[in-house]
Amino acid sequence: MTDHIEIPTRMLVHALIREDGTVDADELYTVANTLGMSDQQVRLCVKRLVSEGRFTHEGRGRKAELRATEDTTRALAPNADFLRHAAQQDAGLAPWDGVWHLAAFAVPESARAARDSLRATLVHLGGAPLQGGLYVCANPWEPYVEQAAHRLDAHDTLTLLTTRDLRKGDTQEPAELARLLWPLQEIADRYHRLSRLARPRLARLTGPDGLAPSALLTIAVELAAELTRAMEPDPLLPPQLLPQPWPGTQARDLVARCWVALHEREHDEPLPALFRLYADITR
Repeated sequence: MTDHIEIPTRMLVHALIREDGTVDADELYTVANTLGMSDQQVRLCVKRLVSEGRFTHEGRGRKAELRATEDTTRALAPNADFLRHAAQQDAGLAPWDGVWHLAAFAVPESARAARDSLRATLVHLGGAPLQGGLYVCANPWEPYVEQAAHRLDAHDTLTLLTTRDLRKGDTQEPAELARLLWPLQEIADRYHRLSRLARPRLARLTGPDGLAPSALLTIAVELAAELTRAMEPDPLLPPQLLPQPWPGTQARDLVARCWVALHEREHDEPLPALFRLYADITR
């Protein structure tokens, strides 16, 4: 018996995007039903995604096809970048150069929505607040920050800088700063959960029993959902700034082995592009 993983319907749709940017409705409903989602739940999610301009929709019912818009494809791309960077860190190929990357902004009260969105984006990109409107990251994040600021029409308010001499109060040692600025225990706990959930699925994937394509796809979606939950709040701090051994490294290794096993078990119908991308990155 394995732990149950809650998967948002929206995340399921994103996970099933194929290389050509489409989602097959029959596959979507089949996997959704396997995961305990109703057809009505899927229909409502698809309707919202189309109304938000994230997908276009052709056909009806299970014969329909969804196509991701350019904005949706662009929004999902950084997730692959972050996973690729994490894999490089885990392999010891991305040592820290000792540089802190800072971003400051002063968006006026009249543009509160843009200010709040920029603040949330900086945290999503791995930033931690130092004080009002000033955030720090341990990785080169400038292209992502500038892209977000342009999108929110706040680029003129943005200041970017780097330093090797960062102090907060009396704290200056880099690893101590990391413990002070980021919720490392919460992040570690998410990775412990990911490891706990990945182990039995890896055992199924590497065991002697056959698995139907729908079962493989279900495992892939479950792992993708839990990996996203662990990695989205993770600032991907360099190993030099983290307690060792770091549970994120172990958890990602387990998931990487799952991706490889999934790739090896592919049937005539290949897994969606997202999972082949994960397999390629983690290999």
